[in-house]
Amino acid sequence: MSAILFLILRILLAAILYGFIFWAIYTLWQDLRSTAINIQARKAPAITLSVTNTLEDQTQNFTITEVIVGRSPAATYTIRNETVSSNHARLAFRQSQWWVEDLHSTNGTFLNEERIFTPTVVMNGDDLRCGQVNIQVKIAE
Repeated sequence: MSAILFLILRILLAAILYGFIFWAIYTLWQDLRSTAINIQARKAPAITLSVTNTLEDQTQNFTITEVIVGRSPAATYTIRNETVSSNHARLAFRQSQWWVEDLHSTNGTFLNEERIFTPTVVMNGDDLRCGQVNIQVKIAE
């Protein structure tokens, strides 16, 4: 009789253990899933670029996470000026901030009249200069 009782207790203990393991894995999976949904919900704030020193009105609003500024028609924000390189600069949303990076341009990229050599954080209202073209940066909040 005691052998049957021990067998039943062992089966019950094994079922409780497997139930606990299943519950722990399910809870971790739910937490990872909700974290992934929260990360996907965080979108880049819209960025507006407008050229300020040419006759053409070149104001454009972007809701994507990467904008390539350049003279090339393949660039996301095309500027028709010979002082701007084909792929001049990259604006990218990373680490919850907009960053600007020079793409080895001929005439350099300047942020608030200081030449940049490494990726630099861009703030709302900053002035970006690609070659001789001034670009006003506005970031939605």
